[in-house]
Amino acid sequence: MASATDSPPSASPPKGGGSPDHIALVGEQKAAAGVREAAKKKRRISTLSVRILAVNLLAPLMLGVGLLYLDRYQEALVRAEIEALTMQAGLMSGALGEGATALTNLEQLRIVESVARPMVRRFALQTRARAQVFERDGTPLIDSQLVLHPNGMVSVAPLPGEPDGVGPWLSRAYDWVFNALPRRDNFPQYDTRPLRRASDYPEGASAMLGEPAAAAYVSDNGHFIFTIAMPIQRYREVVGVLMLSRSSNEIDESLRRVRTDIMILGGLVLVVTILMSLYLAGTIARPIRRLALAAERVRQGRANAAIPDFSKRRDEIGDLSTALKAMTETLHQRLQAIERFAADVSHEIKNPLSSLRSAVDMVARIEDPEKRAKLMSIVRSDVLRIDRLITDIAAASRVDAEMARAEPQPLDFGRLMGALVGVYEVTDPEGAVPITLTVAPGGLLTVLGVEDRLVQVFRNLINNARSFSPPEGSIRLTVRREGARVIAAVEDDGPGIPPGKEEAIFQRFYSERPKAENFGTHSGLGLSISRQIIEAHGGTLMAKNRHHFDGHVTGAAFVVTLPVAKGLRV
Repeated sequence: MASATDSPPSASPPKGGGSPDHIALVGEQKAAAGVREAAKKKRRISTLSVRILAVNLLAPLMLGVGLLYLDRYQEALVRAEIEALTMQAGLMSGALGEGATALTNLEQLRIVESVARPMVRRFALQTRARAQVFERDGTPLIDSQLVLHPNGMVSVAPLPGEPDGVGPWLSRAYDWVFNALPRRDNFPQYDTRPLRRASDYPEGASAMLGEPAAAAYVSDNGHFIFTIAMPIQRYREVVGVLMLSRSSNEIDESLRRVRTDIMILGGLVLVVTILMSLYLAGTIARPIRRLALAAERVRQGRANAAIPDFSKRRDEIGDLSTALKAMTETLHQRLQAIERFAADVSHEIKNPLSSLRSAVDMVARIEDPEKRAKLMSIVRSDVLRIDRLITDIAAASRVDAEMARAEPQPLDFGRLMGALVGVYEVTDPEGAVPITLTVAPGGLLTVLGVEDRLVQVFRNLINNARSFSPPEGSIRLTVRREGARVIAAVEDDGPGIPPGKEEAIFQRFYSERPKAENFGTHSGLGLSISRQIIEAHGGTLMAKNRHHFDGHVTGAAFVVTLPVAKGLRV
């Protein structure tokens, strides 16, 4: 054992600099940290929040835009308007043909203007449409847009239903947006000039031949003008032509009201969607960002770094937080274990090295062959001890990695122990301390584990018991089931464990060997590795003394407890 003054050599580089590899590693770490900090500065706005907002807004925006155009609703209104205008034109032309026509001196039917004018005016006021009457040759006769004053002057009145002037900028913007689909500039411009002939209109020319016709135009303010041309007939003879024209103001106003309601409702939905998206982004993106920053601080090795606790959320973020906290705690424990292990290794290796160095220095100065041979024996012993330490240290360092990679399999513990005892019975030399196995009947003894590692544990325990057992003693291995656990015990007839050392014997490099055994024969890692393997299986390894009824110690017992494999019947 080394003295209390022994300490591991310092691993820090000299103040004046460091090795090239160390300097390069530090440089790479600083560069990587700089790249990450630059990325954080650039990403002021959470991209995850932007994606959540975009995804949530896409559907209501598409639905709102689709509803605002209301193509089918507009087509239905236009169809109803044309049908109504056609019916009104038919009634009006029939009334004019029956009540406003007369024979001339030449026995020819013609429209009587004095009778037709009040009828046209009354019809125009009732239908809110522009009414034009043409004679059979297409000459304009009556136009409800023309008003005759008492002094004989003629003035033009606005088309009924057509707005005067241009509305505010919001109305102009609305008309520009919603008159763009369908494209109204593909329709002919409506000519508001009075005193035009019927043949100037395609539908008027068709009506002069006795065939009703309809047409659509676009006014100066972008609204549709629907025109119906109807022949005025008497005794199936075309006497003239009636044209009714009406603006789409009422249709556009109806669409405007519906769209306004949709925009108000859509605006409310949009506001609620944005607020809900921001809330959702806050409950997802912000915690993830906090967890990422905390993980980055842990990676940088900050001792005070802590993972935020979101376990109360009871969702995936809470699960992630719990997993990161557990991972961080395990990482800290692993790092601390590595530091302690490195310190213990340095301490244990330094002792034989110091002894070896002293022996080598003495060999060069001593000429006595006997003393020289004794020193060379010490050198060989120290070399073997160092070799044994390095071998056991390598085995101990591989345990965690191998247990993490290995896939546990269901194992019948009774059969496993029976096979192990059978191997000892076949390979033991004559006079070896015997081993007896007792497996309690009744109860499933199946565990999940790595067979090679569990066998390694019990070989260590059996060999340890043999080293302390007297020649006339025996080793007893018992296996039984208690509740949801399998319990295996290895008992010997040796001197037992020194009082108060029941836990100390599981520490690394602790060695409490029989007096007859040469110092340094064991590294003191066997029991530590065994407990490490059992704990990796979710079990426990404990040590205690067995006592006689009168109180004196009759041997030691090592008890292994392992959980029964889940999902298997009892």
